Amino acid sequence: ANFEYGPVNLKEMTLAAAKELHAMKGPASPSQRTSLVPDALLDLEEQAEMHMAPSAPSEEREVRSEILAQMGVKSFKRFLKDRKVPEPKRAKCTTLQLNIGLYCNQACSHCHVESSPLRKEMMSQEVVDRCLLLLKNSPGVKYLDITGGAPELNDGFRRLVEGATALRESQKRELTIIDRCNLTVLLEPGQETLPNFLAEHKVHVIASLPSYEAEQTDKQRGRKIFERSVQGLRILNQHGYGEGIGLHLDLVFNPPGPFLPPQQCKLQKQYKKELGDAYGIKFDRLVTICNMP
Repeated sequence: ANFEYGPVNLKEMTLAAAKELHAMKGPASPSQRTSLVPDALLDLEEQAEMHMAPSAPSEEREVRSEILAQMGVKSFKRFLKDRKVPEPKRAKCTTLQLNIGLYCNQACSHCHVESSPLRKEMMSQEVVDRCLLLLKNSPGVKYLDITGGAPELNDGFRRLVEGATALRESQKRELTIIDRCNLTVLLEPGQETLPNFLAEHKVHVIASLPSYEAEQTDKQRGRKIFERSVQGLRILNQHGYGEGIGLHLDLVFNPPGPFLPPQQCKLQKQYKKELGDAYGIKFDRLVTICNMP
């Protein structure tokens, strides 16, 4: 992957190496882009007890299962069985969701895949091509949902979007391409052309924003996140997103603790008012979710 100071082998990246890589070389000029990574690394150090050590996804599942078992939380299958609820039946697949890498310029305390600047898992070009072949041979799939990490920081992201766009046009099929965006990636060095790329390929942007207040957002996602998220939303608005011209921009709210979110329609109204009045930001809808433990 290409970073602010040139290519780096993510497999060799350590906390110290990452700090050296992203350290500022003197003060930045007002027009110079700076990476959020140094701040994310500081968040990782200060909140070390809240993050699991990076490990393979299968190992993470085992650790999380053990923790839940120690807390007396039953597995979902056992929960259904105890309540005599039939197991869910597999329906026709209409969505292909791809996690293309765990590398991220943020280190959110609530991230259920423990993404951060220290993660090195990335989808290879070969796997990207296999996914495009799968998509080509699956005409029933109506949604390509791309997530991460920060998926845009994976070298295969644009290849995947371009390939899906070509399939949509050549096969004359209904296919919505979704980018699960953290917003701050739009301001990373080297991502200057990203907003135009998303708009050109009519990518549906679904962006995380835990609150319309800076303090709560930064507490959950890290320092400077709210400020940069607002800048990212303004950039998307400038490219036509959320303006009712077919470029869809949705925001996502997830509660910062073990409780359910407010009623979605009421919270959406509040988000639109607060973000519109304070920052002139427009978006299409708000989605409320609860992260898996």
